[in-house]
Amino acid sequence: MRTTPLDLIGNTPLLRLTRLTTGLAPGVEVYGKAEWYNLGGSVKDRPALWMVRDGERRGALRPGMRIADATSGNTGIAYATLGAALGYGVTLALPANASPERIRTLRALGAELILTEASEGMDLAITTIRELVAGQPERFFYPDQYSNPANPQAHYETTAPEIWAQTNGRITHFVAALGTSGTFMGTSRRLRELNPQLQALAVQPDSPYHALEGVKHMASTRLVPDIYNPAAPDAVIEVRSEEAFAMARRLARREGLLVGISAAANVAAALRVARELERGVVVTILCDSANRYLSERFWEDSDLIEGAGI
Repeated sequence: MRTTPLDLIGNTPLLRLTRLTTGLAPGVEVYGKAEWYNLGGSVKDRPALWMVRDGERRGALRPGMRIADATSGNTGIAYATLGAALGYGVTLALPANASPERIRTLRALGAELILTEASEGMDLAITTIRELVAGQPERFFYPDQYSNPANPQAHYETTAPEIWAQTNGRITHFVAALGTSGTFMGTSRRLRELNPQLQALAVQPDSPYHALEGVKHMASTRLVPDIYNPAAPDAVIEVRSEEAFAMARRLARREGLLVGISAAANVAAALRVARELERGVVVTILCDSANRYLSERFWEDSDLIEGAGI
């Protein structure tokens, strides 16, 4: 029985996609892990909890300190949720173009926000928070989600075993977007231990200039996450922003699933993989719901569906 808010992190449902998968070979199944069921509403609750607990165990996070990190939104919401539940203040640097819903949510949870120049993306947010923490090291606990081994470890210990159990060990392909890369790195590492034949496919934008919030184009970023190993993916699938927008609309209108942009990019990539198979079980991550993106114009732009080529 779940008795505290933190018990609402993990054990999320695995949903089979049915209406978008018509036309696939009869032996192919596609699933998405519904991570908006977590307490803070996204897949980032898992690593945030692992990093905070690790900080407490090491004595790096103590009563009276503030949690400080760079975020595109979801990890920040996870920190703010945990901070409220555990009694820590939270200071976050994030690009100013983060969706209004995310910014309002963070402020509602009591987080202190430093909004950085949008055109510099996450790189500037990261350098900004590092400079702040360096100036007051006793005041802040800096989890550094891009370098902290507890980030992928959360997925190694929770996400992967859940997927394995939910597919009865039948998963053949795992597809996940690269942001910090923690979800991909930790989940794929454990799944490969369970099934050495598993194919692990990473997802990234098709160029440095994109609208896939929270997803990195690794070839162009100045600050590649330390936890990322470029040799880990069997392949990297590139998804255009317009393709992700169109997929978000299709998931809403054909599957009844309102998901975020990175989740839609994951599904677009997973369906590409599935179309090439005769048999297989493809699992991807539905990182969050659409609640944090409903102010975006693409929900009303039907031309995006026609031009997305999916």
